[in-house]
Amino acid sequence: MPQGKPETVPNDGLTTRQRRNRPLLAVHTGEMKGKSTAAFGMALRAWNQGWSIGVFQFVKSAKWRVGEEAAFRALGKLHEDTGQGGAVEWHKMGEGWSWARKSGSEEDHAENAREGWAEIKRRLAAETHDFYVLDEFSYLLKWGWLEVDDVVSTLSGRPGHQHVVITGRYAPPELIEAADLVTEMTKVKHPMDAGQKGQRGIEW
Repeated sequence: MPQGKPETVPNDGLTTRQRRNRPLLAVHTGEMKGKSTAAFGMALRAWNQGWSIGVFQFVKSAKWRVGEEAAFRALGKLHEDTGQGGAVEWHKMGEGWSWARKSGSEEDHAENAREGWAEIKRRLAAETHDFYVLDEFSYLLKWGWLEVDDVVSTLSGRPGHQHVVITGRYAPPELIEAADLVTEMTKVKHPMDAGQKGQRGIEW
């Protein structure tokens, strides 16, 4: 896309404005870090446009206070106080979830995932938010906790003008096929290769 201009224009009956403002389904996948970071960067732009933001964070521990959460909660408060930007909601979907999944049984986690997805479906149907971040959502599909066909059909048929970005490794082919924007984070180098653990301000 040289200079931000598409190389071809589809014969889809849409005007340039209509095509430009289509609601997008984005997927950030791959083994390297930066998937959630990129999604939250998009959410910042959405907030600046005055859009309502809904963040639904899966897998990461409910006790882990990531920097993005603090920042977006502050932006939500700024909107409440001044009207600047958009409204923000941040939800941790399932208490105690973690990478190790130590708290509760796998069926407990699977049920929490299903309940979380049911809530997202309700919000999509009601057009509650303009921009959704489903953080680490692809793992629920990888583990078989949600039906891929249900997720893809719901997202593809969502009403109105709702943008959705999904993050996480192992995004299934069906989701990638349905998405409008897919980015794969590919590892070239990582500080952990040299024995360095995550650090404040970079990982959280």
